[in-house]
Amino acid sequence: MVTVISLGGSIVAPDKIDINFLKDFTGLIRNLLKIDEKRRFILVVGGGGPARAWQQAYRELADESEGGFADGEADWIGIMATRLNAQLVKAVMGENCRQDVVINPIQVEPLVGRVLVAAGWKPGFSSDYDAVLLAERFNADLVINLSNIAQVYTDDPKKNPDAKPIDSISWNDFRAMVGDEWTPGKNVPFDPVASRHAAKIGIKVICAAGRDLDNLQKILLGENFIGTTIG
Repeated sequence: MVTVISLGGSIVAPDKIDINFLKDFTGLIRNLLKIDEKRRFILVVGGGGPARAWQQAYRELADESEGGFADGEADWIGIMATRLNAQLVKAVMGENCRQDVVINPIQVEPLVGRVLVAAGWKPGFSSDYDAVLLAERFNADLVINLSNIAQVYTDDPKKNPDAKPIDSISWNDFRAMVGDEWTPGKNVPFDPVASRHAAKIGIKVICAAGRDLDNLQKILLGENFIGTTIG
């Protein structure tokens, strides 16, 4: 069984690398691998704070340059941050991850070890889209999207006190909320480009709080959990 986890950069490196979280997260993965010898994981790692910091630096510098700001360049900067974070996760997983970090989800070899780590691919979308493509490639029907939010809300709860958490939502309704366009650093529960493809191929996504590892374990073991199921 292959489980795809889109590991948000906001929990791996909110400002700097969260060592305690990574220690606990990789410990949970190792424990589940021991419990179930048939289980395999694909971990797709986002850029987080480093991506935002370097992109913001580019925005400020580009304002003073002749070429000006370009979305494609900002995306590449974010992608490089995902690759640095992913390389760290791969190294920490040790012998469980015996393949190089995947940077092209449509040209990936069959799983060799029990864990495969992937990073950003190219401009035009976030690492969420890579997670969906890898789920498609390895016949997984679910992507677990871990970020700094516990559930999808009807509106931004920071701006609207009447916003309500959503337990489940169709792809049509979710896409009506997040739109179809991607911009570098866009802050949505799940990438619009990834959402469009997931809806097309019938993959389900669970959005949940990344730091709540007890809740993640419940998701992975098929128990009741807190989160939003899309699809």
